[in-house]
Amino acid sequence: MRVLVLRHASAGHRDDWDGNDRMRPLDEKGRAQAEALASTLAELGTQALYSSPALRCVQSHEPAAGLLGLSIETRTELDEGGRRNDVLELLEGVVAPVPTLCTHGEVIDELLPGENCEKGAIWVVDVEDGEVRGERYLPPPA
Repeated sequence: MRVLVLRHASAGHRDDWDGNDRMRPLDEKGRAQAEALASTLAELGTQALYSSPALRCVQSHEPAAGLLGLSIETRTELDEGGRRNDVLELLEGVVAPVPTLCTHGEVIDELLPGENCEKGAIWVVDVEDGEVRGERYLPPPA
């Protein structure tokens, strides 16, 4: 199964946010990244949008949802602290041919240990029989 794994767009620094970190929104750079990511996700053929419940992840998907006429399904498996096996179990129930998962750096590290993933970047991965192979890395939009 081909899966697009998106690290949420720029949301400033955790230490600069006073409220609940789950409610930390995208910053100006992140909103611009999210807008640019919408066309990239369309070109890559995404047909389903899954997101961590964190606001910055949902906001990273909103322009793509609008462009493609898709809804965003929030899933706790993609939240900070999410584990590899939880994400793989989530994918077992996905019927869309090319889903996009918007999540956090630590969850991506669970899926692709040791691979870099900047905020706003996409990993195109192949998931088969519990194995995750990174096929292509797309850096964040400028």
